[in-house]
Parts: sequence; C-alpha cells; structure tokens
Amino acid sequence: MKPIELNDAFFSRLETLSLNLRSSLAGYFGGKHLVKTYGQTVEFADFREYQLGDDIRRIDWNLFSRFEKYFLRLFTDERQMQVQIFLDCSGSMGRANAQKGNYCVCAAAALGFLAVQNMDKLSFLFMSGKSAEDPFGTIVGKNAFFRAIGGFDAFEFDGETDIEACVTGCPNVGDNNGLTVLISDFFTESNWKKAVDFLCYKKRQVLLIQILTPEEIDPLYDGRVHLMDVEADTQDDAKNLKIKINRGLQVAYREAMSDFREDIKNFCSKRGVGYISVSSDTPIERVLFGELLKAGVMS
Repeated sequence: MKPIELNDAFFSRLETLSLNLRSSLAGYFGGKHLVKTYGQTVEFADFREYQLGDDIRRIDWNLFSRFEKYFLRLFTDERQMQVQIFLDCSGSMGRANAQKGNYCVCAAAALGFLAVQNMDKLSFLFMSGKSAEDPFGTIVGKNAFFRAIGGFDAFEFDGETDIEACVTGCPNVGDNNGLTVLISDFFTESNWKKAVDFLCYKKRQVLLIQILTPEEIDPLYDGRVHLMDVEADTQDDAKNLKIKINRGLQVAYREAMSDFREDIKNFCSKRGVGYISVSSDTPIERVLFGELLKAGVMS
C-alpha cells in the first residue's frame, strides 16, 4: 500500500462528509451544529406561550389574532463545537512502521479537516511521555488548518506514552462542548480507561480510533525469533523476547488480540463512547465513509 498523501485530492474527497456531534452538547455561538436549545437562526422550530420577561418582538401576531393569546416563535440554535484530536506518538505507533505512522497522521488530518469545514474549533494534541503538546493552539478556518498540518513532519513516534496523564493533565479539555478523539493502538501499560472516564465526566463526546498493522492483527512469524519492543530503552530490556513460535502460540496470540479488542469495544459501549478498530492496510476512505458512518460519528 502506497503512503497516503495530504494533498488537495485527499481533502477534496472529504468535502461531502461532516462530523455528527450530539445535539445535547453546549458549544459556542456561531457554528453549524444544530442543538436542542432554541436560538436566533432563521429556521423556525416551534411555538410556546409568552411568559413575562420574554422579548415581545418574537410574538406571533397572526396567532394572537386567531386565539387571543400571546405565542412566541422559536428558532433553531446552531453552535460551534470544540474538536480535540489526541494522537499517540509512542514508538509502537510508527517508529518501526512508517506506513502505520503515516496512516495515523492522515486519520488525524482527515478528522481535523471535517472539524474546520464545520466551522468548529480544532486542536491537535501530540501525546508523548506524560504530556500532550499543543503546538498549533486553537485552529479556526481552513487557512490555519493547512498551516498546521504543514508542521506534522516535525513530530516523531518514539518512546512510551502515558495516555491517562496526557489527557487528564490537559488544561483545556472543555466541558460538554464538543468531540475528543483518541488515536492510538492502545498498546500501553498506562490506564487509558481512566482517561476516557475523565472525558466522560467532562461530558465530552468521545471517539477511540485504534490503528493496528496487519502484522499486529495476524502475525506470520514462525520458528525461533527475537522480538524487539520498539519502546524498549535498551536491547537488554525485559520487554525484548527470544522465543520459539509454534502453531499453538499463534492461535493463543490471535485469541488474546481478539479479547483485547473486544474488551475495548465493551468498555466503550457501556459508556456511550464511539470505537473503531482498523488495519493500516484499509483504504482510509473506507474508514471515513464506512466505519465512522456506522459508528454515527459521520453524516
């Protein structure tokens, strides 16, 4: 599979999509997401009886002439949401597999493009160690977005990432005002579930995107091998293993991987959190137009 290029052709294929955020989110004034509260748009929504203190300019005088009661015209409200994309920059995400790293970056860029296309506020947060770097600040508009993705090449996948510390330590997570996306393989010893619970406590809409390579899903190794952990500090690190792989071990690995993904799925389902798990050899358009549509994140 050839590397995905972040060019005009890539982004033009996304212009028919939009992020589907929950209508119960609060957000900011001036966006494109319809919410359940009533506001000041020109699209009519409903009537209700006049109450003392209401704006008399919104009284419908035609209804008053028919029923001799005062009714207000109510209009839909549109809000601007805050979209945050946390990208795991640990070694397992791309140091040993450039294709996986490229896929992760392109997934983040695609979702970011949909956010600014919806007039939402956007932040890219690169998680490494115990902190998440926010190099571009709040991004609003396509010009700022394209300037930001021009700086993606400066970031490397290396070391370990404490997802819990990166998310809970982020000072500008926000409350009930948008979507938080976590992009990772979730091969981590950190308690990423606490990070998700923290985001749910903050009433964020949450989406987990797990990206794995075909070799991670179904490895083809056989015989005696020396497995090197890309996040190990030294060659003598206990994470590195010399083992003999036989058919029984291959079956056990596949079962463990299936259980691992099922555990994430069940955890997210209980919390109303979106989750998709994809292989890096899957065309990214299929993920955006297929998997995310099924998950209800796209429309």
